[in-house]
Amino acid sequence: MARYFNTEGSCRPDRHYMVSLDERLGIIKEQFVDREKYFVMNRGRQYGKTTTLTALAEYLKEEYIVVFMDFQGIGSEEFVNAGTFVHAFAEEFLFSLAESAPEEKELARPLEEFAKDTADKSIREMFGVLSELCGRADRPIVLIIDEVDNASNNQVFIDFLSQLRRYYLARDRRPIFHSVILAGVYDIKNLKSKIRPDSERQYNSPWNIAADFGLDMNFSSGQIAEMLAAYEADHHTGMDIHAVADEIWQYTSGYPFLASAICKIMDETPDRINGPTGGGNVWTREGVKGAVQIILRTKKTLFDSMFKHISEYPELKQMFYAMLFKGERMAYNLLNHTMELACMFGYAVNDGVEIKVANRIFETLLYDLFLSEEELTAAMSRQAKEDRNQFIPGGRLDMECVMEKFAEHFQEIYGGGDEKFLENDGRRLFLLYLRPIINGTGHYYIEAQTRDERCTDVIVDYAGEQFVIEMKIWRGNEYHERGERQLADYLDYFHQDKGYMLSFNFNKKKETGKKTIVIGDKTIVETVV
Repeated sequence: MARYFNTEGSCRPDRHYMVSLDERLGIIKEQFVDREKYFVMNRGRQYGKTTTLTALAEYLKEEYIVVFMDFQGIGSEEFVNAGTFVHAFAEEFLFSLAESAPEEKELARPLEEFAKDTADKSIREMFGVLSELCGRADRPIVLIIDEVDNASNNQVFIDFLSQLRRYYLARDRRPIFHSVILAGVYDIKNLKSKIRPDSERQYNSPWNIAADFGLDMNFSSGQIAEMLAAYEADHHTGMDIHAVADEIWQYTSGYPFLASAICKIMDETPDRINGPTGGGNVWTREGVKGAVQIILRTKKTLFDSMFKHISEYPELKQMFYAMLFKGERMAYNLLNHTMELACMFGYAVNDGVEIKVANRIFETLLYDLFLSEEELTAAMSRQAKEDRNQFIPGGRLDMECVMEKFAEHFQEIYGGGDEKFLENDGRRLFLLYLRPIINGTGHYYIEAQTRDERCTDVIVDYAGEQFVIEMKIWRGNEYHERGERQLADYLDYFHQDKGYMLSFNFNKKKETGKKTIVIGDKTIVETVV
């Protein structure tokens, strides 16, 4: 069977195009498993956890007996009390042991006997049997449990963790698992907090023995290139491997599911990709942009999870809104529960100094979410829908016309508004105006490296053309001229000769309107409102 890009479930190198995991597996074995660590691999949804654990189980099997369990196999009703839990756990454990070490039939017998009648058995008693099993094994036993999220809201699971901790601390006297790996989205501390009312949240988890698992599971641009090289060897598309890999990384920051999803669309449904690449080779930078546009228009369980969490945790929404629309830079604080949640779910990352949205696709989704909530009542959106046809002559986007009409409506609707409101929300109003115009054919993103409270660069891709727009608030002539030079330099990065500047000037003697500025070989069309 020919290999393909997989976004559903675990990936296998013999079936799928995927990033090589050898280096990652070596680090996990050497730094965690060999050193007898107990730890949690908690990452966002569709982050490659199960793929990594499946490969790790295979990687360790010569040296260890690996019992790889999945808590999806234990129903919620089986967490009701200790008796039902230990029965289900023992059955799943025995099934996995038989798969990984079928020769160890005698080793499994005490646990088999224990599992026959567990109605009055406790978790403590089960650990006595597991200790005996570990002591009789001819190789150390590594326990892996995937999808521990299924155990959330259950005191029984907390009791299970307590026994793991007890045996871990006494392992010089009582045999137990050599290493334990738990995997899921929620870390154990948050599982603990979820079973208590908000007013009684506690963070003294019994899993305080866990080693810090800080391994980066994002794909690098180089790793994406290796995956594309394998595809190119089979399909001979003639792609510039490193250019395409870099473009994928620019949009995804290496989030495994998103990187694979882009490749999957380009491989399997190239006819869906918009723009001039639609009829030819899609394995180009433009093809990546087209695939991203399709992803942004497609319902994904990962995106559903994001919107659900934004709704469940209003503080998350408030934080992202302040970051995206108000340009607030937030220093990362490991004691800040909201920041911890954002990073745990994978929607944000901590770069060592600040917290930022994890990737360009997530950022665009958040912008779209916030803007869509305002569109029905926003005057700017209504005007954009009325004006839309005049902006697309011959199927091409006339950005100069967009800027001019926005300035006109801005003055009509908000010209007498409060200055502080306009300064904080002017750029949000432009995005409310822009979104209905390009929606369905183009997409936009905010260049995070230049976004702050004073300036924002919006990159618009529409029907194969790219537009770089800098939105800035007037801070005097010197600052303004420096911004024009910076935009001219920035156009080089995007290989563009023409850029656009939207300046919000709240001086009473301001000069509004459009003007053209030439800096070297770059042309800047500036609109002042």
